[in-house]
Amino acid sequence: MKLKGMLSLIAVFFAFQAISIAQIDKSDWEANFPDGCTSITVGKKASVDGSVQTSHTDDSHRTRSEINITPAKKYPKGSMQAVYRRVPCDSFPMPTYQYNKIGEIPQVETTYAFINTAYPCMNEKQLAIGESTFGGRESLQSNKGMIDCIQLCQLMLERCSTARDAISLAGKLCKEYGWSDAGECLTIADKQEVWHFEIVGPGKDKVGAVWVAQRVPDDQVGVNANASTIKEIDLKNPDYFMASENIYSVAKENGWYKEGQETFRFCYAYAPESRTSFASRRREWRVLDLMAPSLKLDPNAENYPFSVKPDKPVTLEWMKRIFSDYYEGTPFDMTKDLTVANDSGKMQISPMANPQMPYDMNKMLHINGGWGWRGERPIARWYTMYGTITQSRSWLPDEIGGLVWLALDNIATSVYIPVYCSTTDLPLPYKTPGRTRGYTMESAWWAFNRLGTLAAHRWGDMRKDIDKVWKPWQKEMFDNQAKIENDALQLMNQKKNKQAIEGLTRYTNDWGNKVVKKAWDLGDFLWTKYDELF
Repeated sequence: MKLKGMLSLIAVFFAFQAISIAQIDKSDWEANFPDGCTSITVGKKASVDGSVQTSHTDDSHRTRSEINITPAKKYPKGSMQAVYRRVPCDSFPMPTYQYNKIGEIPQVETTYAFINTAYPCMNEKQLAIGESTFGGRESLQSNKGMIDCIQLCQLMLERCSTARDAISLAGKLCKEYGWSDAGECLTIADKQEVWHFEIVGPGKDKVGAVWVAQRVPDDQVGVNANASTIKEIDLKNPDYFMASENIYSVAKENGWYKEGQETFRFCYAYAPESRTSFASRRREWRVLDLMAPSLKLDPNAENYPFSVKPDKPVTLEWMKRIFSDYYEGTPFDMTKDLTVANDSGKMQISPMANPQMPYDMNKMLHINGGWGWRGERPIARWYTMYGTITQSRSWLPDEIGGLVWLALDNIATSVYIPVYCSTTDLPLPYKTPGRTRGYTMESAWWAFNRLGTLAAHRWGDMRKDIDKVWKPWQKEMFDNQAKIENDALQLMNQKKNKQAIEGLTRYTNDWGNKVVKKAWDLGDFLWTKYDELF
């Protein structure tokens, strides 16, 4: 490249770096959607193996990075359970949350074991939960409530074994103790079905909640990407719809729904602004279009079907592909190469192959909306804390049938490991805090965060280096699944349950330790190979 072109490239690079830093510190996204996440749901007849699936990318750099297993517990009759309020905390080396006790609710006598991610994701009965914040009307949020999203996920997993029971419990708890969070969608799966549960507060200084739940048909897939998606409801069909008793009255009292004059649509009554966000709508389109390209959905539409039938049965490989997506091959591709002017004034492709993070190019490339929660954002994200894809399978014992595929940091530069719902322990690096301590090589999250951050400096090349390692390893884990589970099943058929669980736990730990070590090695490799960039 000639000097003139190189100087142009360097000027653009540093200009974008400054813009990116400013926006990361004070973006609308941080103020409105601190936990912007994507959740994809798959009915049992839509998946290739018959499993019911939900999923989650925890797209927040405030939630905790450490993950552990919370065992089943027994409590004396009359025990109480503490309830905490989550508030931003900046007194540690990195932004995080602190939890302040605000009260107590009655404890149950026995609780189920669960995999304790920042948003608890699956219990020992194969009940699984994904999450996505959609905000909702600000006037609905109440400071009188006691139950927030993380607390509700934990209570559901501790106390319930089916999605319908979890939704009913949520309704009872939030009616009595009050919802304290912004609008949330929880995607709740069990061995038979998966539901989207959307909830908002009852209004300032009020205790309670307004909520609705819609079931994804068994042969279809759904998505929530930080926008309310439930529209028309039919409460005469309880197999597909559930709702709080005040679902219509609160909307009518506030003038958000005129009965007899319009069709009630939950998302427009309670979270209309969430339907205006390109960051949400484009992800909805992308997920559904990748699942069912035959529908030829409009990428600029305001609304999409609540769920669609996929053109092909959904595989784990395809779920991984979608969660690694940057709109490649579409007009909204965020991995486009940077162009610079050569000496003759013509534009040419830079050999840097996008030196910036893939999504920071969209202002320069005039992609709709720019950066932030109202503008574009891809499914894959640099600030993802972790991602899960869950499988709940009715034909297997719970110990084997419930499985969480767990990845750390940006899914596009990470790899999912299998964590069975009967797993009794996780590798030490996964349990080691990363946010409150700051950078430490003892933390699994930091291994993947460093790798993703390095790769963003020369995405077009470095991502290929990473894929050469992770893709065959991911395939090996997916391919090994049948054998590992068959071995465990044989042990359980011989009444050797403890040995089966020990084997599954060992398998999780072996892969966990292996990928963490490789993530550190890969980071060192990139640093060495592309040393001139650093």
